[in-house]
Amino acid sequence: MLRFDPFTDIDAITKSLLATGTGSNRSPRFMPMDLYKIDDHYVLHADLPGVDPGSVDVQVDGSTLTLTAHRSALSQDGVAWLASERFTGTYRRQLSISEDIDSERIVASYDNGVLTVSLPIAEKAKPRRIEISSGPPSSTANSEAETQGQIEA
Repeated sequence: MLRFDPFTDIDAITKSLLATGTGSNRSPRFMPMDLYKIDDHYVLHADLPGVDPGSVDVQVDGSTLTLTAHRSALSQDGVAWLASERFTGTYRRQLSISEDIDSERIVASYDNGVLTVSLPIAEKAKPRRIEISSGPPSSTANSEAETQGQIEA
């Protein structure tokens, strides 16, 4: 007895759409990366082995961080390829960053096939301790309370 599985065709279509292929015809699905927080900044490490450092670009536009790199194909006449599985072409990854990141102080470096981006946390977003004074509230707090009272009356 054959059992009908309506999801078999859907699975086949999904796999064909998500297939990465081989060689230079495949498109990059993602740029492998790690992201963590240490002290007062975030650190991003992205793997880009075999990429020319001159082709690596890091840009920030508002709340979007864009990483781009390009790996060129080896062009050798007379070569009969037996396998070509390494991606050639453009890598691109976009990340949304928080307003708490100080975008003016973002720095990046590329070493041994790894792109490292340091994303410092803005001073205004860092935790801080609020001093508690004793005695009557300051005149600033009083004037704010009076203003609110006038609005409510």
